[in-house]
Amino acid sequence: MNGSLVNEYPGFAPMGDSALMVIAGESISSDINQKVHNIISVIKKENWPGIKEIVPTYSSFVIHFDPITFSMEGLIECVKNIWDSDTNFKDTNTRTVLIPTLYGSDCGPDLESVSELTDLSVEEVIDIHSKTDYLVYALGFSPGFPYLGGLDSKIHCSRLETPRVSVPQGSVAIADSQTGVYPVSSPGGWRLIGRTPVVMFDPNRSSPSLVTPGDYIRFVPLESKDEYTNILEMSAEGKYEVEVQ
Repeated sequence: MNGSLVNEYPGFAPMGDSALMVIAGESISSDINQKVHNIISVIKKENWPGIKEIVPTYSSFVIHFDPITFSMEGLIECVKNIWDSDTNFKDTNTRTVLIPTLYGSDCGPDLESVSELTDLSVEEVIDIHSKTDYLVYALGFSPGFPYLGGLDSKIHCSRLETPRVSVPQGSVAIADSQTGVYPVSSPGGWRLIGRTPVVMFDPNRSSPSLVTPGDYIRFVPLESKDEYTNILEMSAEGKYEVEVQ
């Protein structure tokens, strides 16, 4: 299947008696993801009763609702009725968040293997990875983890055969056609090519995640470990503000 929207959608998958997955497609596509956000924006504007939370993914979203207020069948019918809405989620407030990143060495232990697998120099890998503005499709699998689309096919790499037990907080990684940032230390199987000193997720902030779906991220290479350490210390003290365009 290509990235276009096709006639069999929306698809629906009940998740228990109080959550409904609405499927807009099956691939990683900016068009499909745009449709996801379009429909979510319509639901929020119409303020449907009993809706507790809506969680977007690449190509679907899950509606958590009160089954006493809203029946599963009624919810499905309502989504079908607004599916062809031409509401445009995009607006002039789209943000591009610049994420300073130190590539390679102990911050990016898999950068050399990516270089070998792609038959590119380390410098070429860094240049390709850092020249793209990546759309934040969704947040998961750990709090604030941004799934980013738009990775250049020249640096597509498979996941590690054996995942790491612990990936350091701030690690910038790639896997297949995706790139992302580990906001907290966690297990993971993506290839680590760098690390950011910026705190991507802080539960004590008014907005815990630094980015939200619909934002863009641009990785900005740092020149030295000293520069990385300086930003890390400022971030720990709450004194560093990321640049937003």
